[in-house]
Amino acid sequence: MAQDYYQTLGVSRTASQAEVQKAYRKLARKYHPDLNPDDKTAQDNFKKVQEAYDVLNDPQKREMYDRYGSAFESVGGAGPQRGPFQRGSEGYQEVDWQQIFGGGSASATGGFGSFEDILQQFAGGARTTRRPSRRTRGADIEHELHVPFKTAIGGGQAELLVRRADGKVNTISVKIPAGIEDGKKLTLAGQGEPSTTGGPPGDIVVVIRVAEHPHFRRIGDDLEIAVPVTLAEAALGAKIDIPTPRGEIALKIPAGTSSGKRFRIKGYGVPRGKGRQGDLYAAAQIVIPAALDEESQQLARQFDKRQPLQPRADLRW
Repeated sequence: MAQDYYQTLGVSRTASQAEVQKAYRKLARKYHPDLNPDDKTAQDNFKKVQEAYDVLNDPQKREMYDRYGSAFESVGGAGPQRGPFQRGSEGYQEVDWQQIFGGGSASATGGFGSFEDILQQFAGGARTTRRPSRRTRGADIEHELHVPFKTAIGGGQAELLVRRADGKVNTISVKIPAGIEDGKKLTLAGQGEPSTTGGPPGDIVVVIRVAEHPHFRRIGDDLEIAVPVTLAEAALGAKIDIPTPRGEIALKIPAGTSSGKRFRIKGYGVPRGKGRQGDLYAAAQIVIPAALDEESQQLARQFDKRQPLQPRADLRW
């Protein structure tokens, strides 16, 4: 079973790069083969820690890992780069400690000194530095994409017009996952600006903006809709048809329903993933004609006398 890199380093999925590096330094010190020459378990743990660090310390690889899990390399990412320890024909060797720990005294052979020197760098908390690369990554492009409410709930496709730095305009099809919220971001890896130095292209970061719906509104993973009903339907009860994201359904209105009465329709809300969905809440809204003829007014007065109520008895300041 593939290891969970976050669990291996003992950090959360929202850990900063500094937290990832701090956790790595602690575990590398604990499991380094030089300090545990006869402990096969420690050496295996060291390799796992190294593998996890190689991915989580690289923003691009970490993003791909978060999206695709341990199979991210087969999706299009390059293999993990080696960290400060390599596996060679003669066992583990220290390489390029300056890249990770930002300092250290060089030995006469051009490498770094003993592991005691390395431990001093651990204790000193040296800053992480990164050697400059001649091949820089292309620029990212950020775009807002406005999608209909129905598409945000049920998923679908949308077209994105991207104007490049050279003035060209491309049309890119974007897959909208079901249940996406307003303000969420989608990353189109490698579809940003090309690199001017032969490096990888940048990404397109799509910020989703969800249009309002004239009747439905979203609250978390639930949906709400106000359902107009007549006075007779509310008083006598009825079965009415209402629209939902999964098609039209029949809703039973019990006799004596007042305005504001909410009915829960389980599983007809926003998709939550793994086959789960939120709920739909339908609120009855009694509709009265704007103008009543004399006979209707008389019937309303008679009804009020026969069914006396005190609907504002509990109103308080």
